[in-house]
Amino acid sequence: MENNWRKKFAILWTGQFFSLISSSAVGFAIIIWLSLETGSAEVLAYAAIAGLLPQALIGPFAGVYVDRWDKKKTMIVADGFVAVCTLVMSLGFYFGYQNLEFIYIILGLRSVGSAFHMPAMQATVPLLAPRSELFRIAGINQIIKSVSNIAGPALGALAIGMLSIGNVLLLDIAGAIMAIVSLLFIHIPSPVKETKNQTNLVLVWEDMKKGLYEVLKNKGLSFLFLYSIIAGFCLMPIGVLFPLMTIEHFKGGKFEMSIIETVWGGGMLVGGAILGIWKPNIHKVIIINISHVLIGIAFAWVGWLSAQSFIFYTLLTGIAGIAASFYSAGFTALVQEEIHESLLGRVFAMYFSIEVLPTVFGLICTGYLADAIGVNVTFIVLGLVIFLVGIASFLTPSLMNLRKKV
Repeated sequence: MENNWRKKFAILWTGQFFSLISSSAVGFAIIIWLSLETGSAEVLAYAAIAGLLPQALIGPFAGVYVDRWDKKKTMIVADGFVAVCTLVMSLGFYFGYQNLEFIYIILGLRSVGSAFHMPAMQATVPLLAPRSELFRIAGINQIIKSVSNIAGPALGALAIGMLSIGNVLLLDIAGAIMAIVSLLFIHIPSPVKETKNQTNLVLVWEDMKKGLYEVLKNKGLSFLFLYSIIAGFCLMPIGVLFPLMTIEHFKGGKFEMSIIETVWGGGMLVGGAILGIWKPNIHKVIIINISHVLIGIAFAWVGWLSAQSFIFYTLLTGIAGIAASFYSAGFTALVQEEIHESLLGRVFAMYFSIEVLPTVFGLICTGYLADAIGVNVTFIVLGLVIFLVGIASFLTPSLMNLRKKV
């Protein structure tokens, strides 16, 4: 491991980069298309729900099988399934079948593939790299995601301006193929497996409970999950409403939308670069808590800005992006350190499901709320809640005592 992990990650990250940047471009193109076609926060919220709910519902079951199955094959099949779903959507647009129900269904099917790919990817990291490097690797992962978030929207805005939405979707298929090819060149070991009948639903349920118990028996980790879920409940709707905030409150267009997405990605890139180069000798929980405080202040402040303060809007978005990068890397590395490799797949899948299910309700409410009271007031309310989560985290002893070594 000590000699080969860097080479393996270089190959893995290359494929993931092309997959992420193409998905980012296509995702932003779909957002632009929906925003311009409907101008409705409710439609954007339903699109986000369609892309999240299936993954949340089957996530705990998927996590159990991810821990049992070959993770390399799992990611290959998941990427392939998502590519096929995207091809179907592209063909639908090509033949003029562009109703919202069709889009929601395909986004939901893509979510099923992500339900297996996401926990498999997270569970793979500790199998390839030394534990002492997990925080740094999480930072480098943030760099890759951030570059994708910067280049993706720019590519998506350019593509939607030059091509039909159906042709833009083909970029995602090319990215998925690159990810699959890169996986063929690396070996991913598997942790020791329990010899059980994989089709026994009773045993699957028992394995799911093991993942839940692994979190609940650790009081500090339980609070970490709880506070992260509350913050995610607020942060997810903010991400969905970004385009409408730019269009409606700051009177922007495609160009301004791409600037905000680029600045958000740039902030995450800066945060990831800092973590990738500098190994901070700071308690990870403190990093996570400060990140929540900064994100909350930034987004609440955005809501208070006047329509003429677009430049300050971009600055606050960049600060929030840096903080989000630190939070994501700190959370991922902390969980990977606390949970045994054989349980990571189900724990990450379970966390995502528990986080997303209330978030779906939040997205529904936020869609109506933003249409009723305005997007800017919604930013203020959600930002203040995230800020209070950070303060509450500092006041929780069991969380502050969690894994004090870096």
